[in-house]
Amino acid sequence: MVSTQREREDKYEVGLEFVLPDLEDVIPRGGRVEQATVNLSSVYYDTADRDLLRQHLTFRRRTGDADVGWHLKVPADKDRTEIRMPPGESDTIPDELATLIVGVALGKSVHPVATLTTVRRMQRVLDSDDRLVAEVADDRVRGTVAGDRAVVSEWREVEVEAGDAGSEKLLGKIGKRLTLRGAKPSRYPSKLSRVLSTAQLAVDGGDTSRGTTESVLAGYLDAQAQAIVAGDVWLRRGLDPVHPTLVGIRRFCSTLRVFTRLLEPTAATELAAELSWYAGLLGEVRDRQVQRARFTDALADLPSELVMGPVAARIESDLIAEQQHHLQDVMATVDGDRYRALLAALARWRTNPPLTAAAADGPRVIERALRKAERKAHSRVATAAVGTDDTALHRALEAATRARYAAELAAPVLGKKTAKKKAAHFEKMQKVLGEHRDSVVAAETLRTLGARAGTTSGENGFTFGLLYGLELERARQAREDAAQLAAD
Repeated sequence: MVSTQREREDKYEVGLEFVLPDLEDVIPRGGRVEQATVNLSSVYYDTADRDLLRQHLTFRRRTGDADVGWHLKVPADKDRTEIRMPPGESDTIPDELATLIVGVALGKSVHPVATLTTVRRMQRVLDSDDRLVAEVADDRVRGTVAGDRAVVSEWREVEVEAGDAGSEKLLGKIGKRLTLRGAKPSRYPSKLSRVLSTAQLAVDGGDTSRGTTESVLAGYLDAQAQAIVAGDVWLRRGLDPVHPTLVGIRRFCSTLRVFTRLLEPTAATELAAELSWYAGLLGEVRDRQVQRARFTDALADLPSELVMGPVAARIESDLIAEQQHHLQDVMATVDGDRYRALLAALARWRTNPPLTAAAADGPRVIERALRKAERKAHSRVATAAVGTDDTALHRALEAATRARYAAELAAPVLGKKTAKKKAAHFEKMQKVLGEHRDSVVAAETLRTLGARAGTTSGENGFTFGLLYGLELERARQAREDAAQLAAD
């Protein structure tokens, strides 16, 4: 049986003689600390090219005294989602998990790449209700690489993981205690990365020599690639990652467009085209999801005497059928060569983004690119607001979206407060223009549905026509709101 849990942990490198600080004063009132020592053995799986590791996924089968089973760890912002299954009787990868990693593995064979044995001394901080607040794991690790039985490396590290009753603040407090004793935040995202680095096989350690501009740009792109890759795993699990995947794609493409001077143009153009292609497929699914929710709310606001015939049933049956049709197209696509090439390109960008010499010029290049994006957004909104051209309003929406995401990216340069204020300004603009776009699309959908209902026995197009008129009014109001934004 597959289960999931959210994981938020910080890793620290420590010497063999490191002494853990006392945790007594971080114990909640009425709480306590449990201590235990366990022995763990973990076999890590990947392709020969370490494609999972390139996308920051780790996949292992753990045996030992505790926390046993198959574990697939998928990044999720600062956290990770861990997908788990019991260890079973053999080391054959369960079909349920093999299905989830086939996209990230690019269809290649997955096999053991390293074995790690760990002696873990745990301190579990519990509150008065015995809920886990935090776990501090002092690990002594011994790693070998598959095919070579010699010991590759031995090291000691400390992991601090938040429990269900924990907080980011507590993690920071414990982390500060560790660093005051000489611990250093780990350079490696995982134990697997560390053991492979020792064998000169790691691919996800990152380039610590990058300057501020390069780090900011690469870090933001990596976060968006993370959302896209996680979406692949969730999609194969039968969940609905369409919206967060689309947001990741839009942020990535916006970055390629706004910061074009900092990226090798041919590679950026090619990747943007492939991301836009995939976004187009997902967008067909997302449009139906948005319209179904939109029309449900609109119907609920109408007096019952104005809802004539099975309007809700017509909307739901037609749109859900279209949504499933487009979702099937997506599922067929993710097993194709073009999509796998896209994932492979994202992996290359994560480990070695094609930055130009301009990316080494200093953080002011980010500020200049952001100012240009801001000017373009304001100019396009002002131009579009004085007319009735839907295309101009859509171009203004795209420019506002790019400016918002550029402000988000620039936070390490501008400061969080300034960047947040700028992003909020363009997010407001984006919402107004997005409402116009949604109304235009919704009106066309309602026209089609109304035509079908008008020619079907037992139905009529009256309510669809009413809803159509309301959408036209919403579009008109959005244009007025856009004009007001341009005037402010």
